[in-house]
Amino acid sequence: MRKTKRIAAAALAALTAGGMISCGSAAGSSSADTTTTTTAAGKELNAEQAEQVASLEDQLEDYELKNKTIKWIAHYDINPYEGAVKDPAIELFEKKYGGKIQWVQSTWDSRFDDIATLVMSKNSPDFFPSSDMDTFPVGAVKGMFAPVDDIPNVDFDSDLWADTVDVMNQFKFNGKRYIAVIYLAPGYTCVYNRKTIEDYGFEDPAELYHEGKWDWKVFYDMCVEFNDTEGTRSGIDGYGYTNAICETCGIPIIGYENDQLVNNMDDPRIEKVQNFMYELGKQNVMFDRSTNNWYTRGDGTTGYGLGTYETLFIPVGLWALELPAEKTEPFGDVEAGEIMFCPMPKDPDGDKYYVSTRFEGYVMCRDAPNPEGLGAFLNCSMVCLDSTQNIKEETFLNEYKWTQEMVDMRREILDLCKTNYVFNISSGISSEMNAALQNVTQATMVTGGKSETWTECKEEYGNMINFYLKEMNEKLKTVAETGEFEQS
Repeated sequence: MRKTKRIAAAALAALTAGGMISCGSAAGSSSADTTTTTTAAGKELNAEQAEQVASLEDQLEDYELKNKTIKWIAHYDINPYEGAVKDPAIELFEKKYGGKIQWVQSTWDSRFDDIATLVMSKNSPDFFPSSDMDTFPVGAVKGMFAPVDDIPNVDFDSDLWADTVDVMNQFKFNGKRYIAVIYLAPGYTCVYNRKTIEDYGFEDPAELYHEGKWDWKVFYDMCVEFNDTEGTRSGIDGYGYTNAICETCGIPIIGYENDQLVNNMDDPRIEKVQNFMYELGKQNVMFDRSTNNWYTRGDGTTGYGLGTYETLFIPVGLWALELPAEKTEPFGDVEAGEIMFCPMPKDPDGDKYYVSTRFEGYVMCRDAPNPEGLGAFLNCSMVCLDSTQNIKEETFLNEYKWTQEMVDMRREILDLCKTNYVFNISSGISSEMNAALQNVTQATMVTGGKSETWTECKEEYGNMINFYLKEMNEKLKTVAETGEFEQS
C-alpha cells in the first residue's frame, strides 16, 4: 500500500508542478494545436525600457530572416499573458529581426506525445523549454530533439555564451550539445512568510543565511517547534521538498558522466542527507497529503498555507514568485513584505549552500522548420541577459510589488546557481525510472508516515534503479553507434 500511495502522490506532484510553471497561462488543449493561439496581451515595456533594449541591436549580427516566425510548443505561452511584462529578449527579437513567436498549444500530460506526433508528421515546432529538466537524455534517444550545435548563426564557443557553455558541455551526447542554456535558476528556494516567522519568535532564515547559520539543524528545530500533531500547522509542505532537501548534500541521486548515467545512492553524502530526512520525517512535520486527496494544503494551489499562516516552509522555484502580485497571494501579502525566500539550508558540517538548479533555456525540436529564426532569438536572449537585468528587477519591484530584499536575495541565489549547482536530470530518463525514483526520493520522508530508512530504501529499490539506468545507458550507446533513434 505504501508504494501505491507514493506513486499517486508523485504523479500529482508532477502534474501540479508542471501546471504552475506555466505562470498563469492558459491550460492548453488535449493535443497540439498548430494554429496561432490567442491569449490576453501582457504589458509592453515602458518607453525608457524599450529604448534601452533597442540600444542592444548593434550587438547582434545583421541579416534578414526568410521566415520571421518561430514555433514554440509547451503547456504555456512564452509570450506575456495578462498582467505580465514582456520579456526584453522577445522585444529585441521583434524589433531587430521582425520576429514573432507562435505558440503551439499543448498540455503538461501530452507535451512529449504532441512533439513526437508533430515530428513524425513532418510538422515540427521549433523549440521547447528545458527548464523542467525532463528533455535529456530521453529526447536525444527518441529523436524528438536535435543538437543545438546545428542551429545556424549561434556560436556557443563565443564570448556571448561563455557563462553557460561549460554547463552545456556537461550534458553533451555523442559529442553534441542538446540544451541551449541561457542562465541557471534555482529549482527550489525555501519560501516562507515573515509574519509567521515573527509571530513564533524565530530568527529570520534570510538573516541566518547571511550569517552562515542557516543549516539542517536550525531548519529541523523550526519545523518541529512550529508543527502540531493535529495537522492545523505544518513545518513543511509542497510537492518537491524531498528533492529540495536531498540535493543540499551537493550531488543528485542520479548523475551523468561521459555520456552515461550513474547511480549515486551509495554515496556517503546522499546517505547523510537521507538520514537527516528520515529523522525529520519521523517528527511528522510535513502536511499529510494522504488526508487531502494527495493535494498540498487547501486545493493544492502552490503557496497556499503560507498566506494563511498554517505552513512554515514551502520549497519551490522562483518561477512561483516572479508573477503579478495577485498570483502570489497564496504565499502572503507581497506588498506588505510578508513573502521572503532564501536558499535551502546547508549541511551543518559543510561550508557551501548547494542549490537544486535547472536549465533556463531551450531545446530544438527535430526537423525544426526555422532554425535560423530560433538562432536569432537565442542570441537576443543572451544579449539581453545581463544588459536588461535592471528591467526585470524594475518589473519585480514596481509591477509585482517585490521588496528590495527579495530582489537582492534573487541575485544572491542566481549567483549560487553558477557555482554551487546540483543538476537533477532524472526526469529525463523514462517513465519507469520516474515512478521508481519518486518512491526513492520520498522513501525516508513519506507524507502520511510509514517512512523507511535509507538502507531499507536501497535494498528495496537499488536493483530496480540500476536496471533502468543500464537500460537507458545501452540505448544511449546504441544511438551513438548506429544513429538510429528509439521508436516510441
